[in-house]
Amino acid sequence: MPLVAKLDEYGKGAWIAFAVLGFVVWWPLGLATLAFLFGSGRMGCGSHWDRYEHRMSRLQGKMDRMRERMSGRGFGGWGREPSSGNRAFDEYRMETLRRLEEEQREFHDFLGRLRMARDKAEFDQFMADRRNGPPADPPARPDAA
Repeated sequence: MPLVAKLDEYGKGAWIAFAVLGFVVWWPLGLATLAFLFGSGRMGCGSHWDRYEHRMSRLQGKMDRMRERMSGRGFGGWGREPSSGNRAFDEYRMETLRRLEEEQREFHDFLGRLRMARDKAEFDQFMADRRNGPPADPPARPDAA
């Protein structure tokens, strides 16, 4: 859905304007837009973790687009990094970008480990509750007396 991605790029204001426009054009369209917004958590009705992951994925997309533009294709270069004319600055920039990419990779690894730990804790809690829970009652037998 390119429209959804585009509106996500602009943020909540674009979604609100789209919903208002939907009500102006045809009220069921506005209502459907509101249901979609609240159901998908785009208006802050979801969990904080989902919103954080959504923001991080948007940020990752923006970083990828910027990296693509900086790789020379966006500046008309011939497959090499654009030069500022100052070799010391170019080396500093390349080192900084390399360091940021490494920190980003480490951060994504950390998030993966954090998710895994959270999932493991939830699963262990589920298994403990299941083991320690009351046994299921056998079905009641009608008394013949």
